[in-house]
Amino acid sequence: MKASGLINLFQDYIAGFKSYNLNVIKNCYHLPCSLHTPDKIAYLVEDKDFEEEFINIFLVLRQGHTKDIRVTKATFSEYIDGSVDVCIDWQFVDEKGEVFADFCAFYHVVNLEKNYKIISVVSHELSNSVELSSVLEIVDLNKRVENNNES
Repeated sequence: MKASGLINLFQDYIAGFKSYNLNVIKNCYHLPCSLHTPDKIAYLVEDKDFEEEFINIFLVLRQGHTKDIRVTKATFSEYIDGSVDVCIDWQFVDEKGEVFADFCAFYHVVNLEKNYKIISVVSHELSNSVELSSVLEIVDLNKRVENNNES
């Protein structure tokens, strides 16, 4: 089922960001890929370009004293060619529990050898969030751990 594969992809993605794990994040992407922010477009072809870009992203998150990363809304639309568009509304929370960044990101994802990979992400202000055709239930990782411990 597409939804379960997408959920796994984005749970890994969140875990990679929370742990600043470059290898986990790299496994979520296909190279080449593109990252679009209001400030720039990064077209990443080589491993070294990817690593350099995400080391810089991790630095910004560390400087913001990021304690939590939350999904407030996630939707997706799938297409006959196997590609999927995903729109996620994010909140980044600092060590004081305050939201220091909230935005939406629009992902273009492909299914390669039964694994979903991100090939493009476009980040925008939250007001640009798009409601796609299906809800994507990305379980909060902390709650997932708590639920597993209760079982």
